[in-house]
Amino acid sequence: MDKVEATSTQVLNNTGHEVSSTVWADLKALIKTGIINSNVMTAFAGFWLALYYTGNSFTEYWDVFLVTMVGTAFVIAGGCVLNNYYDRDIDPLMLRTKARATVTGSIPLAYILLLGISFSVLGIILLMLTTIQAAIFGAMGWFFYFVLYTVWSKRRYTINTAIGSLSGAVPPLIGWAAVDPNLHMAALILFLIMFIWQTPHFLALAMKKSKEYKAANIPMLPVVHGFPITKRQMVVYVACLLPLPFYLYTLGNVFLVLACLLNVGWLVLAIRGFFIKDDLKWAHGMFMYSLFYLTIFFLSMIIITVPAVFH
Repeated sequence: MDKVEATSTQVLNNTGHEVSSTVWADLKALIKTGIINSNVMTAFAGFWLALYYTGNSFTEYWDVFLVTMVGTAFVIAGGCVLNNYYDRDIDPLMLRTKARATVTGSIPLAYILLLGISFSVLGIILLMLTTIQAAIFGAMGWFFYFVLYTVWSKRRYTINTAIGSLSGAVPPLIGWAAVDPNLHMAALILFLIMFIWQTPHFLALAMKKSKEYKAANIPMLPVVHGFPITKRQMVVYVACLLPLPFYLYTLGNVFLVLACLLNVGWLVLAIRGFFIKDDLKWAHGMFMYSLFYLTIFFLSMIIITVPAVFH
């Protein structure tokens, strides 16, 4: 730690509010609030559509809803904290991760490990209060993310993105299973949408941060095989999304038209990547569109079905 950092730390230690704020910021970075928010949103969509397809009312399930969302958030937080704990040796090599508490030491590693385990166990227990199936899906998502992605594939294979996508596709199943343990074709479609969506989303991020991934020796597809192959992969994945909204035809024509427009718009943007010289600017556009896509897609499903779920 240099003199500036030492002085800054001393100031923080002498003022409780600043220390508290810094600890809270470190905790938010550890649990990756952005990931939690997006995954809880898709879990909510799964829960909501399960009510719609089973003909149940939200007012009868509000308590189950709260437990499901909190349990899902804790499972995801636990996996993210353990991911940070495991990656503490490579995080100093990347600009976007070098300020994490696991790197700076602002929170003792033993506490971080305990926090990750506690969040994970508590999340599974909470999901068990809904249905066993929801808890099983929660445990599967945790296993996919921490064991198969973080520990096994992230540092070894370019397919790590697809493997990590399995965990991100599970939250809709958790939400659905909390209402309907037997699931439904629509639940599987939500799983497929989330699984396919994540690869172009994260490959766009990998292109933007390719230098950092290369410095950390993480075999992301753009680092190992270059941008042209990465672009082709992204186009293929986006194209695979095109037929999926039609399996949700019971949501109505408004949803189908909106979903198709979102898919076609993303595909057009993906294909434009072959004709644009500024790869990083294009990758940023793809990344931002993916966030827009996810938000509009899932919010539209919820809004359209409000009259049927509140009865």
